Order: sequence, then structure tokens, then C-alpha cells
Amino acid sequence: MAAGARSRELNPPTHRKSVPEIDAFLDELWLQDGLSKNTLSSYRSDLELFSGWLAESSLSLISADKACLQRYLATLARRVKPTSQRRVLSVLRRFYRMQIAAGVISQDPCASLDPPVVAERSPKTLSENQVENLLAAPDAETVFGLRDRAMLETLYATGLRVSELVGLKIYQTDLNAGLIKVIGKGSKERLVPLGAWALEWLQKYLDAARPVLSKAPNDDLFLSRFGTPMTRQMFWNIVKKHAVEAGINPRLISPHVLRHAFATHLLNHGADLRVVQLLLGHADISTTQIYTHIARERLEQLYRASHPRA
Repeated sequence: MAAGARSRELNPPTHRKSVPEIDAFLDELWLQDGLSKNTLSSYRSDLELFSGWLAESSLSLISADKACLQRYLATLARRVKPTSQRRVLSVLRRFYRMQIAAGVISQDPCASLDPPVVAERSPKTLSENQVENLLAAPDAETVFGLRDRAMLETLYATGLRVSELVGLKIYQTDLNAGLIKVIGKGSKERLVPLGAWALEWLQKYLDAARPVLSKAPNDDLFLSRFGTPMTRQMFWNIVKKHAVEAGINPRLISPHVLRHAFATHLLNHGADLRVVQLLLGHADISTTQIYTHIARERLEQLYRASHPRA
């Protein structure tokens, strides 16, 4: 293959031409699962890249066979991480299963393809003492510090995704009942309890800080200094700032660090894995199981430190 062709092999076309099969597939997914725009956009990108790659050989998504997919996955392996390869294969599996169900094709070209092996990794998390230091870092005597403390306390108390936290509306919080109604992935709703600390700081924020930050009537719970809704990037900068103030190693910090700490600390204190799954909003318990490795390590450390014959 020529160098020019090799450089283009995974690039989407400059002028994207609609592919009816992809449009129909995404419409059906939206109706079935209510997937978010970001997820559907990611699926579209994966399928359009594959479709463009096939077009260079005068093939289409419908005419592709197992050998085509094997060559494409081999191409991907030189360009992207195994996790991305697994995601692409997962999308292709769903696409071709739908074509079989619709009677468009009779054989699934993905049927016997094995996903690439992904090394097991544990999410970054913080100790309970580090979390306490992080939560205490904002100066709650200021408007912004009070807002930051309320956000951090809420995140640690609920294990929300950052996108769920910044997207919260006032009407989703019931401080009397101590609950938050979360709209998660796929527009799925779940009720998450708030602890006493988070309730206290949320009430303080709503009473003393939010009225100052609000520039115009709106329902967004957490506001920026401009009175606009908080964004993921803004909150990420807030977390990094206070982590430095708390003396936490920057390598331990990630956008979801308090979500990971929430799950790990619950398991360390004996919470049932299924309960943690529900609180996190994981559709599959296998996603939640990544935290059991961390919790098990902590239990082993406690055992070795505490048992007289360890």
C-alpha cells in the first residue's frame, strides 16, 4: 500500500456522505436504548470510518465479510489502543446483529472474532484521609469556596459521574428526603441518597452562595462565577486546584477521582457489590467489579497490620 493511501486509511472523508444503513442503525438504537448524543456520535464515527475504509476496496458495510473485519481490526491495532479496538468491535457486533434481525444478511461476520485482550487496570482512587483533606481544602467563608465544598461533598456522597454532577438541576434534589434524582447514561433515572454532610453543605450553598452567583433565573444547581451552568472542564480545574492545596499527588487525580473513592470506600466498609452497582448507575456489574481489586488490597493491608499471625 502506498504511503498516501496508508495515511488516509482510517481518516473520515472530508465531505461526509450519509450511509443509509448507519442512519437506520442509529435511529433504531436511539429508539431501543435512548442512548446519549455523545454515544450515538461515537458509534457513527466508528461505523463511518469502517465504511470509508471498505469503500477504498469498492465494498460496503453490508457486503463485508469476516476477512474484511479481520483486516480492518489489524489496521486498527496499529493505530489505537486495545480498549478502542474493543469498542469498535462491540459497535460492529451490534450493527451486524441488527442486519441479521432485519433479514439484510444471513451470516454475522463478527460471530467468531475475539476482542483484543486489555490489561486489567484499577482506577485511581484516594485514601479516606486524602478525601477528608480534599473536602476541607476550599475556603467555605467565600462564595466560590462554599460552592466548591458543596460540589465536592455531593460528589463523594453520591458517586455521581462528573457530567451528572454538573448537569444537576435544583428540582432534582430533595433535601428533605435526602435524595437526588440522577439522569444518567441512556437517559436512565436513578435515585441516590445524600449523606448528612452533603445535605448540610448543599443547604449552605443554596442559602448563601447560589443567590450571589445567579445572574438570571435558571434551574441549574451549580453555577460558575458568570452565573452560567458549571461545566466538566471548570469542575476539573476546581478539583486540581484543591488537590494541590490538600497536598495530594497530582498523579492520583482524575476527573472521576471522588467517584472512584466513593465506590472503593463503600466496598472497604462492607457494602454489597450490587448496591454499589445501583448507586453508580452501572448497567453491568462487571463494570463495578473493577473496584473489588482495590478493596481487596485494602482488606489485605488491614489484615496484615492487624492480625497477630498475619
